Amino acid sequence: MRYSVLGTTQVHRDDGTPVPLGGARLRALLGALALSPGRPVPAGTLVDEVWAGEPPADATGALQALIGRLRRAVGAAAVSSDAGGYRLAADPDDIDLHRFTRLAGEGARALAEDDPVKALGILDEALALWRGPALADLPDDGRAEAARAEARRRAAAKDRLAALVALGRAAECLPELAAACAADPLDEPLHALRIRALRATGRPAEALAAYEEVRSRLAGRLGTDPGPELRTLYAELLAPAGTPAPAAVPAPALPTPPAAPATPPPAAHGNLRARLTSFVGREDDLGALRHDLRGARLVTLTGTGGAGKTRLSQEAGERETDAYPDGVWLAELAPVDDPGSVPETVLLALGARQTVLRGAGAEELRAEALAADPLARLVEHCRYRRMLLIVDNCEHVVGAAAGLVARVLEDCPGVTVLATSREPLGVPGELVRPVGPLHRDAALRLLGERGAAARPGFTV
Repeated sequence: MRYSVLGTTQVHRDDGTPVPLGGARLRALLGALALSPGRPVPAGTLVDEVWAGEPPADATGALQALIGRLRRAVGAAAVSSDAGGYRLAADPDDIDLHRFTRLAGEGARALAEDDPVKALGILDEALALWRGPALADLPDDGRAEAARAEARRRAAAKDRLAALVALGRAAECLPELAAACAADPLDEPLHALRIRALRATGRPAEALAAYEEVRSRLAGRLGTDPGPELRTLYAELLAPAGTPAPAAVPAPALPTPPAAPATPPPAAHGNLRARLTSFVGREDDLGALRHDLRGARLVTLTGTGGAGKTRLSQEAGERETDAYPDGVWLAELAPVDDPGSVPETVLLALGARQTVLRGAGAEELRAEALAADPLARLVEHCRYRRMLLIVDNCEHVVGAAAGLVARVLEDCPGVTVLATSREPLGVPGELVRPVGPLHRDAALRLLGERGAAARPGFTV
């Protein structure tokens, strides 16, 4: 069976024959199951998503009746009872949403590896899967997942346009670029892509006008200058043919523009703090962990509180800095009480703060900012970076942490995650490394060092 949720919910047999489905609730039930192919979905979750928080008096009986109708439509083997819920017996690639996510990630990787021909073919295949709004048959509870899917679609469409420009086909994508820039007027990388396309088609005056348009909008609505990428493009447009342009120039026409540096400051290379105490023992664990990080994109250190998971993760991160050009970053989740705050906490740790808006248009932009998905912003920040993200103390928000990690791994091919938790995250591809107590000699040495630091003359 093939399941489609990028539009109204549809089912097709392997030969392409459509399978008739019943009413809206049956399509909503199938859509909710399709979000987690091959994994059980609790009955309570299905009731909430199908009846949008207003379940019937006998919700269990109504759900069972709906499951029976679905089995008659798609076959009894396709939907099984499992662990207090129900499971759709399907692989992720049998569902267009998950197939799109995989293809979009492969296309982004091909583009990052400077293979626009491969990227364009993959991204065309991915975007062709969309027939309408994602999860159109799910009620309000499906809107968050639909918004995430739409964010992925926009990112894939942007990657496709970048591939066309790289292949010298800028002219054919200019109308689509103009429409995308009008719909997202503050997306600087998107505007930079349009300016490059205009320059590539021999329209430098229009490219300068496009730069001035986005510069004015940033100044008027955010009170800020264009970033280094746009400023560098502006300098290249002004430079005579054959003359190398400076790395960046100050944005013109602001009343009192800050002086732009001749060269931009180096990018932050992580946020690990210097250790104040020695690292005792665990050399075998450290060696094994560094080996794990070279073979898996998600490694989770598990163990009881105080076992040394945090220190081990940071020590491994410090020793692996050279392997990650965009740095090693630590996000501490111990202070987080609300699972919904996990994405914002990680964003803050990465220095990807949200702009504070003041002045004209501030209320409109504030509404846009509040509506923005912080997880989507995190993915956009990390999409083309090669970095190690340490997510520390996940156990009390394990569900939210697992969802964040899964999304980052899906959409950001250059990111490796090292997590610490008292239990595994349960994300596909996770490598779990338990952290046990120190060996006796190392433990006594640690006690001696810490004791002597606190009280001179202390001996074990």
